[in-house]
This record gives sequence, structure tokens and C-alpha cells, in this order.
Amino acid sequence: MRTRFLIVTVMALAAMMMPVQAQYTEAERITHGVLNGINSVLESQERKQQAEILAREKAQYQPDFNAAMDEARELEEDGKYADALAKYEEAAVLNWKYGYSDQRNLTRKITSLYGPAGRTDDGPSVINNDKVTLSDYSGYRFLRENPIYKADKNAGRIQILRVCCSDTETRVELEYENDEAKAIYVSVPPDTYIKAKKSGKLRIVQVQNVGVKPNRALVEQPYQKLRFALIFPPLSLEDKEFELKMPGKYWNFKNIPCK
Repeated sequence: MRTRFLIVTVMALAAMMMPVQAQYTEAERITHGVLNGINSVLESQERKQQAEILAREKAQYQPDFNAAMDEARELEEDGKYADALAKYEEAAVLNWKYGYSDQRNLTRKITSLYGPAGRTDDGPSVINNDKVTLSDYSGYRFLRENPIYKADKNAGRIQILRVCCSDTETRVELEYENDEAKAIYVSVPPDTYIKAKKSGKLRIVQVQNVGVKPNRALVEQPYQKLRFALIFPPLSLEDKEFELKMPGKYWNFKNIPCK
């Protein structure tokens, strides 16, 4: 009898505890649901407020943008290219933040005026090009400029501008264009490599004007271009072409001539 009494008592206690546990779990679930709902409402209200502030600022500065664009066009028509360039750049700063016009066309307009305005650099669409372009390429046995080898369709706006081969290194200069309406970071995977039939796989040894993960280079404005160089060990004299692969980025180039 005593054993049976203990079993019944334990079962009764367990039965009493089960609803309590169930009620606690349900209450916790409801509490989390309410908190998540409140957070969603607050985030939605915050996004709405930010959108309203941005809309007011956009309307506030639109006359300034329109005036800068009108003046830039007049100056360009009068052949005052340096002054026109300054006004287009003034408009571009507002356009990048508030989006009054097509940023890509505006960037191209600014870049096109660098020559007529007497500027020797490549324009604001190219970032720190002087850190990539060498003053002397005579030491390379093979040089192909502006080959424009585009990567596969998932690569984004990136292309090879120059391939240089010597007895000490293989240099590949590239250009990446930010095709997103926001600032982005560009980095190179540390296991980036080139591969050729005779030389096999050659891992990257140096970069210029870009970062190797976790380091990054900032491309701040839409349609800005970042030029950078990747340095690899020398290819064999027997190799006629090679491929370049940046793992994880889908930046894969094939059939790049090196002879």
C-alpha cells in the first residue's frame, strides 16, 4: 500500500506541474510575440520618419541641384569647361545623396569633361589610379593594355585593363565599377590565384590599391570605379594563356593571353 501511495503521489505532483510548465511556455511565447510586434512597429515608424526626413531634404535641395545643372550646361556650351566641370561635380554631390537624376550619366558627363578642362587624371569615377598605373612598363617581356577581359556573368562590373608578364612577376590590373546605389567595399580573397598549363596554380603574393581580406577598399559613390593590381609569381615561358580566379567572388577570367 505504501508503495502504491508513493506512486500515486508522484503522479499527482507531476500532473500538477505539467500545466504550470505549459502555462509558463505559452506566456513566454506570447510575451516574445508582443515584444517582437512592438519592435516591428517601432522599426517601421523609424523607417517612415527617416524616409520623411529624406524627402523633405530632397525637396529642400532640389533647387540647388537644378541651378547647378543649368549653370553647368550653360558654361559647357560657352566652352568654359573647367567651370562647367566644377558645377557638374557640385550637382553630383547632391545627386548622390538625394537622387535627382541618373547618377551613371552624370558621372560619365563629369569624366568626359576632364580632358577639355585640362585635367590629366581620369576623373572622380576612378579612385586612386596613380597608385596602380606604373610609370614604366619596359621591364616586362609581355604587355597587353586594355584587353577588357570581362569575367563571367555573375561577376558584376569588373574587367581586366592590363596584363604584364616578366621573369619576376605576373601583374594583372583590373577595374571595378560600383553598380549599386550605395557605398560598397572591395576586397580580394587571400586564396586568389592564376593557373596555366605549364606553371600550374600560382597564389597571389601582393596587391595594390585594394585590400586582401579582411582588409577592404571603399568605393563610396555609385558608378565610381576602383582600379587595382594583383601580383603573382612569374609564368613559364611556355605558357600562352592563363586563368584568374578569385574564390567566392565569381570573378573568374579565362583564356588571358600571356605570350
